[in-house]
Amino acid sequence: MTRTALHGSHFRRLHLGPGFVLPNAWDAGSARLFAGSGAVALGTTSAGFSFARAHADGRGALDAAIMLENIAEIVDATSLPVTADLENGWARSADGVARTVEQAVDIGCAGVSIEDSSGDPQQPVLPMDRALERVEAAVSSCRRGARDCVLTARAEGRLFGVSSLDEVIERLLAYQEAGADVLYAPGLVSLDEVSRVVAAVERPVNVLMGDGALRATVTQLHDLGVVRISLGSCLARVALAAAREALEQVLHNGHFERCRAAVPYADLNASLTSESASHRLNPTRAPAD
Repeated sequence: MTRTALHGSHFRRLHLGPGFVLPNAWDAGSARLFAGSGAVALGTTSAGFSFARAHADGRGALDAAIMLENIAEIVDATSLPVTADLENGWARSADGVARTVEQAVDIGCAGVSIEDSSGDPQQPVLPMDRALERVEAAVSSCRRGARDCVLTARAEGRLFGVSSLDEVIERLLAYQEAGADVLYAPGLVSLDEVSRVVAAVERPVNVLMGDGALRATVTQLHDLGVVRISLGSCLARVALAAAREALEQVLHNGHFERCRAAVPYADLNASLTSESASHRLNPTRAPAD
């Protein structure tokens, strides 16, 4: 059995319930830190990585090769299953999306997500027929051979403010019919909207939390039937906010109180060396349940 199949089957089982939180790492160090904090799986964040590389998100400044290299480093950092944020597949065609997914699977990703964003500010969401072709192509790449890669299909209309909830649900149902394993509609603004999405579909639902209008606890979301809660770029932005706050305190107030709240050097050093390369998943050993 391949590494991806082992990761994927474990990741798939997590979606059977009762539910879990998916922190999104932006590099190998954050991945190792989150694994040591008790995460059961990891996501990547294209936005968090873009910020770390001094680029705005969503501008296409980082090409597929650079993004996939970052994903590979995160996959190799721990033995946890990783689902990769592939944005819109970094490709214009369905065949291009399939190739991108294929590369992510070869890296060892347990899952991937594909969104229906276009990259065009004037028409930020792709037409339904084109979006559906891309999901179908991604599903095919995830299932080829002995692979077991969990495909998350994202409907971006609410995030960009261009679609009603009914239109987003219509897309999610189409992606479900196309074979998507997990359905994801970022930009939901209330528990009622979350409840409507969960009730409308038959696949596990991912809900994005961290900022935005939606206010809820992990328990509230799980009680509504949400299986997966992801944090997107939130943790990357929390880290950057803390660093900025600490520096501004030094520069403008002349003291170091915020710096003293940092994780102790020895603790951080220990947490980043606690999982060595010998602990990484190999093709002959399945992860523990």
